[in-house]
Amino acid sequence: METHKHILAACAGLLLAAAALPAAAALRTLGAVEQVTTSRDSVTLSTAGGAKLRIGFVTPDVVRVRMNPRGDFDRDFSYAIEGAVPRADAVIADTDDQLELRSANGSRVAIRKRPEPAITVYDAAGRVVVADDPARPTAFDPVDGAIQTFKRREDYELYYGFGEKALPISRQQQYMAMWNTDTPDYAPGTDPLYQTIPFFIALDDGRSYGVFFDNTRRSWFDMGKTDPHRYGFGADGGELDYYVFTGGAERTPANVLRDYTALTGRGALPPLWALGYQQSRWSYMSQQRVMEIAHSFREKRIPADVIYLDIDHMDGFRVFTWNPKTFPQPRRMLGDLHAQGFHAVTIVDPGIKYDEGYPIYRDGRERSVYVRNADGSELHAKVWPGVCAFPDFTLPAAREWFGELYAAALDDGVDGFWNDMNEPATFTPDGFDKPETNHGPQKTFPLDAQHAGDGVAGPHARYHNVYGMQMARATFEGLRKLRPGQRPLVLTRAGYAGVQRYSAVWTGDNSANWPHLALTIPMLTNLSVSGVPFVGADVGGFMGDPSAELYTRWLQAAALTPFFRTHSTDTSAPREPWVFGAEYERINRAAIELRYRLLPYLYSLFAESEKSGLPPMRPLWFVYPGDAGASLVEDQYLVGGDLLVAPVVREGMVKRTVYFPKGDAWIDWWDATRHEGGTRVQIDAPLGRLPLFVRAGASIPTQPVVQHTGEMKSAPLTITVAAGADGSSRFFQDAGDGYGYRKGQSRTIVVTQDETGVRLDIPRNRGWQRIEAVEFVGIGAAPALVRIDGKPARDVRFDAQTRRLRVALPNEGVKRIELLR
Repeated sequence: METHKHILAACAGLLLAAAALPAAAALRTLGAVEQVTTSRDSVTLSTAGGAKLRIGFVTPDVVRVRMNPRGDFDRDFSYAIEGAVPRADAVIADTDDQLELRSANGSRVAIRKRPEPAITVYDAAGRVVVADDPARPTAFDPVDGAIQTFKRREDYELYYGFGEKALPISRQQQYMAMWNTDTPDYAPGTDPLYQTIPFFIALDDGRSYGVFFDNTRRSWFDMGKTDPHRYGFGADGGELDYYVFTGGAERTPANVLRDYTALTGRGALPPLWALGYQQSRWSYMSQQRVMEIAHSFREKRIPADVIYLDIDHMDGFRVFTWNPKTFPQPRRMLGDLHAQGFHAVTIVDPGIKYDEGYPIYRDGRERSVYVRNADGSELHAKVWPGVCAFPDFTLPAAREWFGELYAAALDDGVDGFWNDMNEPATFTPDGFDKPETNHGPQKTFPLDAQHAGDGVAGPHARYHNVYGMQMARATFEGLRKLRPGQRPLVLTRAGYAGVQRYSAVWTGDNSANWPHLALTIPMLTNLSVSGVPFVGADVGGFMGDPSAELYTRWLQAAALTPFFRTHSTDTSAPREPWVFGAEYERINRAAIELRYRLLPYLYSLFAESEKSGLPPMRPLWFVYPGDAGASLVEDQYLVGGDLLVAPVVREGMVKRTVYFPKGDAWIDWWDATRHEGGTRVQIDAPLGRLPLFVRAGASIPTQPVVQHTGEMKSAPLTITVAAGADGSSRFFQDAGDGYGYRKGQSRTIVVTQDETGVRLDIPRNRGWQRIEAVEFVGIGAAPALVRIDGKPARDVRFDAQTRRLRVALPNEGVKRIELLR
């Protein structure tokens, strides 16, 4: 009798589920669980619909769910995951109607068996983290392989991340596609763009969790747009393979991102020079012009570290070549740049010109490393050089071959490499007679083109979204092999989850207008919380011509973003910081100088990011998840946890309202005015000033202005202490390149502030920047006495206008500075 009840219930559930699904979709739900197999960390379920489910713990705070519609799991391999997926033991209880898995930390997963499998993840406190929506059960199309799942949504739940999206800061009530696409001059709201990172962090009532859907095919997320009571995601094929990050007992965004980056990898500490200001254009057309630009920076005393060479430096756009007419002596040019403290970055596209006289093309053909058409012939498509072949970066031999090609450029003196056009992007083929839509299929490889897939061959439809990431991987791994003692700088336009292991990312071909300037902050902060720490947007906008005001405000807004580069298209007016006249040149110089004054702090944040996954650039909600006022702020950002940047992003504004997050007080960097957390204050923002605030209780390492990072070693540091609260801060020093820091060749300085002064823990100096002074900001009046390790300080200066007290250190052995009032 009980069996008949189960059958009737299953049939009723299937009918109900079918009625809830879109009429146009030939979707099949999973049906009741028919068989359960357990292991130490997971359960595997066979279902009446023929699919298989596997649910288990990756770590005690991370749950993995896999569903294969065919009932036979694919090879457990992912381009996103760094190494093998870990497993964590679970206590499993199996009853007639339900399964339960419990981790060592108390998180648990409940799985209803009938009429459809329904999964609910709970945190250690018994609160629901993620729950399947019973009205829209997990389903698949047995014909074309499409898959989907839906989860219940809380009314005020917000969603962040999803990589690169030209959308507001929170993605609730948005529908998003995941398909890497070359989209120049994109407007706000355009989707998709260049990057696919199917990971998000949810926030509701101060608690967070994360979801990562690891499927490289074209996929989608509906975050309450169709129905505000549910969100869903799915793909055109493959497995439904996703991870739920509970956020641990604290349920914090930082915990979620820590666990996500532990799984997908963390960005390596970049070379120090890569954090300097970078100047680019499509293109500086000759060796002479490059040197003129370099000379102008040094003559005008505008700091800069990097000059870029776009596609016109090549011979007929053939990658890994130089134009013999316009760049006749590249080694001499690069040597001259190095002598002036510059590094050079050259562009490298994936297209290899189809030219029998081009040795690189012939070598690749002989090694069979190119992408193939469905019929097995070599795939050809047009890009800048004309007809090209393309390395199959899902083939290990192709990655190794391509990585070796960088040797000649390195020998010439090139320092870093910029991978572009790697969505992959192609030009419209000859004879094309269809509408040239922005996201049309003519812009990339045919979906039936064939890839090696690192041992699992498959169509471009499966591997499209990882093509750019695997190109960046080939570049990064090649550079590591060729120059093992140097940290690579790789910049990529396209990528997939885990791209941070190999490359920095910029937001592609943006536009020179005010809406695009405003858009950079939500774009970059969401990329940052998607696990990608080294991010930036082209200053001034790539397409078009910014006004002098727009360029200056953009330069200020970008000055403390992780990747700081001006770039423009070939038809744009000149875009160097001095071209708008003497007054703008002065203001622009000051914005870049601010970057260099704070480089020791930025560098420390990158060192922290390698260890923790926390990005240098952070949205306010990420650090203050319990502050509802911070949750939708999208025209401000945090640099680490201690600097609040509130740039002007609207034309003509000389004042702006700043929100100060609850729980901390904030001190104006320029005039030391104190602002309490949880308040909105109108701040003066004249054209020459970037509104910048330091958290009370924080300590920030600063340095005098240098013209490039090569001058930093001899520049003394000042520790700037924001008075008015207790706190502890740490900052990092090493050689600025190489991997000695992984062998202990570094030091971490700790500064602890209390109501009477600061304690300093400064390890022995082995050649790093010395600590020269401590400067207190936000001091209302000069103290009656300053003592260093119990003795009166000899060199103390107080500036009443800026409310800064500077205390010179006699040496780095100082342990305590006391301010007696």
